[in-house]
Amino acid sequence: MPLVTSKEILLTALENHFAVGAFNANNMEQVQAIVEAAEEERAPVILQVSQGAIRYAGLEFAASMVKTAASLVTVPVVLHLDHGYDFEQNVLCLRAGFTSLMYDGSKKPFEENVAITKKVVEIAHIAGIPVEAELGRVAQSTDKLSYEEICALMTDPHQAKEFIELTGADSLAVACGSVHAMKVQEAELDIDRLKAIHEQIPHIPLVLHGSSGVKTESFLEAIQHGICKINVATYLNQAFTRGLREAVAKYPDEVDPRKFLAVSREYVKEAVREKIRLFGSAGVIDSRGGFRSPARQFRSVEIGAAE
Repeated sequence: MPLVTSKEILLTALENHFAVGAFNANNMEQVQAIVEAAEEERAPVILQVSQGAIRYAGLEFAASMVKTAASLVTVPVVLHLDHGYDFEQNVLCLRAGFTSLMYDGSKKPFEENVAITKKVVEIAHIAGIPVEAELGRVAQSTDKLSYEEICALMTDPHQAKEFIELTGADSLAVACGSVHAMKVQEAELDIDRLKAIHEQIPHIPLVLHGSSGVKTESFLEAIQHGICKINVATYLNQAFTRGLREAVAKYPDEVDPRKFLAVSREYVKEAVREKIRLFGSAGVIDSRGGFRSPARQFRSVEIGAAE
C-alpha cells in the first residue's frame, strides 16, 4: 500500500496503549527486514532514515527503497526523518516524499528550538505531513555522563506544555532516562517524570529515543503513560552485524556477498519481530490495512506528491 503519515497511527496507539516500532534502516536488507516483519506480524511500522543514512545511501535512493517496500505489503508504512537537525534537511525530505518529519533542536536554547520547530511545522502542515519535535536531550553513550548529569538534560513537564502550545508539533520526543547507542539494556526510565509530561500534554503522542539500552519492563510501563513511538536503531545494527560475522565465519571461502547479507537480513527481521510483539502492536492491522479496533482510515501520501 502507499506510504501513510504517522499522525493517525500514533493517535490510535495513544488511545489504545500500545507503541509503534520506529526502526532505523541504512541499507536495502534492513528495509526489507523491517517491512517484511511488520507484514507478517500485521503491525503498522515507521521506517526511519537518519541524516547519516541519507549521507550514506542518498536521499532519493533511500526514499525510493522505502516506497517500493511499502508498495509490496498491506500494512501501513511511514517514511520518517529521524533527527533532522536543521530546517533545510526537513524541507528536502518533505520534497522527497517523506510522510513524517522530525526537527531535533534539543541542543539549542529553548527559544531557538521553538522558532525553528514552528517553522518546520508550518511548512509540513501545508503538505499534510506531521512533525515530531524534541525537548530535553537524550544523551549519547559516548558522553560518559553521570546519572545526575543525565537527569539535568531531561524534559521539563511544564516546559513541554509550553513548547507544544508554541510550536504545534504533532508528537514530542522526550528525555526521561534513555541513552542513545547503548549496547546493553541497563537504563531505567524516570516514569514519574513521564507521567507528569503526559498529564501536561495528554493528547500528544510521546516518543522514546534510545530504546535499545532501556530495560524491557521500563519501556513497557512507559507505554502506559503516553509513549506510543519507540525508536530502535542500535539493536538492529547489532543483529545485522552479528548475522554478518556468523555467516562469514561459517562460510570463509564464500565470495558471494548475498549469502552473508541474507543471513543479516533474517537476523534483523527477527529483532524487529521481537520488538513489535513487545510494543503491543502485533495483530492490530486487518487484512485490508486498517486497524482492527477501532477502525481508522490512513491518508496515503505518494512520494513526491504534496496535498
